[in-house]
Amino acid sequence: MDHLDVDGLGPVSRIGLGTWQFGSREWGYGDSYADRAALDIVRRARELGITLFDTAEVYGFGRSERILGEALGHERDEVVVASKIFPVAPFPPVVRRRWAGSARRLGLDRIPLYQVHQPNPVVPDAVTMPAFRRLLDEGGIGAAGVSNYSLARWRAADAALGAPVVSNQVQFSLARAGPLEDHVPFAERENRLVIAYSPLAQGLLGGRYGVDHRPGGVRAVNPLFGTENLRRVAPLLDLVREVADAHDATPAQIALAWLIGLPRVVVIPGASSVAQLEANAAAAGVALRPDEQAALTAAARAFRPVSAGRTLVDRVRERLGG
Repeated sequence: MDHLDVDGLGPVSRIGLGTWQFGSREWGYGDSYADRAALDIVRRARELGITLFDTAEVYGFGRSERILGEALGHERDEVVVASKIFPVAPFPPVVRRRWAGSARRLGLDRIPLYQVHQPNPVVPDAVTMPAFRRLLDEGGIGAAGVSNYSLARWRAADAALGAPVVSNQVQFSLARAGPLEDHVPFAERENRLVIAYSPLAQGLLGGRYGVDHRPGGVRAVNPLFGTENLRRVAPLLDLVREVADAHDATPAQIALAWLIGLPRVVVIPGASSVAQLEANAAAAGVALRPDEQAALTAAARAFRPVSAGRTLVDRVRERLGG
């Protein structure tokens, strides 16, 4: 497993593990997943050299953090655990209390990477980041990060922290390639980290779904699975399948390999089973040729999904037979 060195964090595996589904009912995995499968997935991840584990206080209302901490056991101090504060009233005393709650659930005295889950539209980072700076200075966190931040707001968070905000976790995949234009060049230039969440576009890039086969659960409301978007994405998926065949790999592995082929990008796919985790991790061994990387980048830029409103209209028309 390849790693990137990140200030304050040490080696970060290019493929990590996202744990939103740990303890969260919206994925429909059931309690047995949280009780058994999640533990097996984390343990196997460590055997495969994965060092980055992402969670958040809102995932399962803290259950994800508890499950992850328990699954890591004595190794929890040896990996990069990344958690996030949901920025409701993110004033310094609140930030400290919420950090303490996450640390307690994870079983850590120091959270390696502590992130703001999304930008607060009212409270500026000049209010929130001083609390992160104190935690950084006191050793309560190893590094500060943000999530879902524009490049301009990422820079503003930098200024407010008075130190580098080392990472920005953003939705990023072949189907959502916007970060190519700004986040990735900034991260490469400034030696930062782009953490790609939903790197498989909630399974769209795995090639399983189509107009006649849509997912259920939390994925059902994703606009990417609307009829028009499933039609528009077909050329991209055809290319992904072609590259996958050339490498004896799966489409999902190609989608992940494309992301980690970009500078300063790591991915945090979730996993519903040990087998899926192993398949994701195997993407680190797929070496795309420069022409393949470039072709996939061009196809990603060419894909223009329609908005949620348009896909809702699509579904209404289908039900009415229009």
